Amino acid sequence: MVTRTGGFAAFVVLTVVIFWAPLSTLIRFSFQEEHYSHIVLVPAVSGFLLLYGRRRIFAQVETSWKAAVGLLAAGALFGWCGLAYAGSPSENDRLFIMTFSLVLMWIGAFVFCYGLRALRAGLFPVLFLVLMVPLPDLLLNAVIFSLQTGSAEVSYALFQLIGVPVFRTGFEFALPGVTIEVAKECSGIRSSLALLFTSLLAGHLLLRSAVRKTALALMTVPLLIVKNGVRIVTLSALAIYADPSFLTGKLHREGGFVFFLLALAMLAPALWLLQRAEASH
Repeated sequence: MVTRTGGFAAFVVLTVVIFWAPLSTLIRFSFQEEHYSHIVLVPAVSGFLLLYGRRRIFAQVETSWKAAVGLLAAGALFGWCGLAYAGSPSENDRLFIMTFSLVLMWIGAFVFCYGLRALRAGLFPVLFLVLMVPLPDLLLNAVIFSLQTGSAEVSYALFQLIGVPVFRTGFEFALPGVTIEVAKECSGIRSSLALLFTSLLAGHLLLRSAVRKTALALMTVPLLIVKNGVRIVTLSALAIYADPSFLTGKLHREGGFVFFLLALAMLAPALWLLQRAEASH
């Protein structure tokens, strides 16, 4: 077991050295771009979960040559073909190609060193590594647009619900004394990924059924859209009835964590109900 772990660690270190250029860019972006902010945490969380469940995961280890070689080859081939035939990919798309290639090879090395039974036992922490792969531009833009659209719909409904006069044109809202736009920056992509990250971990640690774990993760989507709408309406109402600087002040720039906590507070009862349903079976 020590030899296997040493071999796996050596492979990871070797690939980190080989892929250092894209990895260093990925780390730099994780501190600069909101949709990358969770990435630096993913390998650490995956490693912790493997250590936490090591007795169960590594109870039976073996060398699965065919599956390992297939995954290693697939990772290398994906990276080579992606860069060779993607035309002129953006920096984000290049990071997607290289990081996904690296993760595939890490999974292949895991299978080589520990076997398919260990992979099945540790499937969640191993596949959790996929979260460190940036979304390609096409998918990222589609996700942002969907969150932007949903946030605008919820905001419009909330403005009407609380009686604020509003005239809407697409993503723009004409309100008493101010006009706001639900821009891409208002999509909440950062908190969306963070809440998905949290719900996946909570489901893995606190639920047993795959169906209920999936249900918990899916619940994050409407909660995020509602949370974004509440944030937009709260800041707008404060700007209208208290001080216009709320639209540009500290709460607007740094208050995302407050509304993220609101989303967590809404997710907690859903988790509790799923736990109760699981306990009754």
